[in-house]
Amino acid sequence: MAVIGFDTSNYTTSVAWYDGVNGHNVSRLLPVKAGELGLRQSDAVFAHTKSLPELSGRLFSHIHSPQIQAVGVSTRPRAVEGSYMPCFMVGLSHAKLLSDALGVPLVTVSHQQGHVAAAAWSSGHLELLDQPHLGWHLSGGTTELLLIEPEGKNVKCTKIGGTTDISAGQLIDRTGQLLRLPFPSGRPLDELSRQAQGREVFRVKCQETTFSLSGVQNKVQQFHDKQPDPSETAAYALRCVCQAVYQATMNAMKRYPWLPVIFSGGVASNTMLRSVMEPAGALFAEPVYSTDNALGVAILAYREMEG
Repeated sequence: MAVIGFDTSNYTTSVAWYDGVNGHNVSRLLPVKAGELGLRQSDAVFAHTKSLPELSGRLFSHIHSPQIQAVGVSTRPRAVEGSYMPCFMVGLSHAKLLSDALGVPLVTVSHQQGHVAAAAWSSGHLELLDQPHLGWHLSGGTTELLLIEPEGKNVKCTKIGGTTDISAGQLIDRTGQLLRLPFPSGRPLDELSRQAQGREVFRVKCQETTFSLSGVQNKVQQFHDKQPDPSETAAYALRCVCQAVYQATMNAMKRYPWLPVIFSGGVASNTMLRSVMEPAGALFAEPVYSTDNALGVAILAYREMEG
């Protein structure tokens, strides 16, 4: 048995295949003009509509597998009331057409649930989907610490901490804009920060598992004004994020000492964050499955068909 998964997020167009053991994902970042921070939803919808035919062609050219038994798709950012974004309708329309043409079930999940599943699979701990655990969803639009619990063959994600304002990804992208880096700025900022020598950090105050990152943006600007070395500014911004996430994680692990913690989302591919959190026992997906992808969607669709 094999399944196909679609994910059309605010950053990436993705389509994936999964057979219960192996998976293959093909993705493309949405095109963003230099100096801009993301796309309008109408432009994102157009970009997804343009990219999906080519990506699906690339995917199916690699597949020599049993008949497709289901199609999975992410239809909204999170599995909570009111969570909606038009760009996900592109994936839904393609997935519905394919499922109708093949006469197979359509399985709908959220983008966040897909991230959780991809991280579990890529880290080699797919069993986490069948037991409670802690998880971070760190991305361009989300910085949430989650209590993740099995819900049928899917997972229930309950927010127990994270940022109260801007996300870690937003801070990273705004720092990238300050340094004139391409968008999204996660990878170039990560690479630039490795050249830094300094250790200065603004310590974000953590209220148990919750913190604010809006003030950090001003601190980053002030730091850059004092010394214009872009590598030092990149590292300073990332150290501030890592410090806040580390403290919130430690507080959560005291509250739930028996639960493992796993990181997902594009920011989770950052090397500094990994170097800070892995010694504390945190689990990470491979970077390619930390960023937006459709493989987690396909995994959840496969689990649903297993019954």
